[in-house]
Amino acid sequence: MTNQQPIAVLGGGSFGTAIANLLAENGQHVLHWMRDPEQVQAIRLTRENPRYLKGIKIHLGVEPVTDLGAALSACQLVFVALPSSALRQVLQPVAAHLAGKLLVSTTKGIEAQSFLLMSQILEDIAPQARIGVLSGPNLAREVAEHALTASVVASEDEDLCQQVQAALHGRTFRVYASADRFGVELGGALKNVYAIIAGMAAAMGMGENTKSMLITRALAEMTRFAVKLGANPMTFLGLAGVGDLIVTCSSAKSRNYQVGFALGEGLSLEDAVERLGEVAEGVNTIKVLKAKAEELEVYMPLVAGLHAIVFEGRTLDQVIGALMNAEPKTDVDFIPTTGF
Repeated sequence: MTNQQPIAVLGGGSFGTAIANLLAENGQHVLHWMRDPEQVQAIRLTRENPRYLKGIKIHLGVEPVTDLGAALSACQLVFVALPSSALRQVLQPVAAHLAGKLLVSTTKGIEAQSFLLMSQILEDIAPQARIGVLSGPNLAREVAEHALTASVVASEDEDLCQQVQAALHGRTFRVYASADRFGVELGGALKNVYAIIAGMAAAMGMGENTKSMLITRALAEMTRFAVKLGANPMTFLGLAGVGDLIVTCSSAKSRNYQVGFALGEGLSLEDAVERLGEVAEGVNTIKVLKAKAEELEVYMPLVAGLHAIVFEGRTLDQVIGALMNAEPKTDVDFIPTTGF
């Protein structure tokens, strides 16, 4: 499908670049906004984003720009791929440009003070916009390298879902639709925390059984928390729940996994983040999630354990020991153990 109107992608990181390329390969003209004029210049000259996606050629249909207001004025469909910590401060000043736009958040994070998800921040800044979320097992480099990938666009706005599907659907990228925006987005934000634990377990040479136990209990914990906040538990059996959790917890390409791996090797959190060179959303999410779980009285032993490791000086061995000694719970919270 070729749309006459350009599509905007905001954010010059790895995922923003991968999505911009995907859209351009599908025949779209993409205005790719980034804050750094030097990065724009480098991409224009070399057709590569060396800091975030080294070796990936950027399609000629992607036009890197630094004028945010102009990019938004020219486009109706806007993909927001900004770090969670920057989203509000970047978009608040241009709020007037956002009314009536289709805003699709691709950022998997939670705002620290408010516990708002990214699409809720977009609603806050632009109450007249139409809002959706793109989430799923979508490692940026693999998307850029055309590995077969599926994603979920979630919104109660069916027309928005269809427009996103039409724009992104291609030979190697398939987009499913969901009406549970909150559940899909929460799945994307929560799994980052568990990927850190999985990376630590891998660095410490823990077995496949252990990794599988961690991923499965993580899914139980995520779902329990999300349902308490009103999400549909079935959403977590889809791409944005179990799908995203599996890829993030089992791939060395995942940023959160890499941070966990460095912690498992004995690096400090600061050194682990510095080694990575870009934001791992899970680090920001641990604190907010632990506080929220306590406030809602949701049992989240893995989150509490990870918080103890990262911020209270405990070891992974101690945390797993405590897990193994805890009172055994039911396997799946939503299935009664005593029959119906």
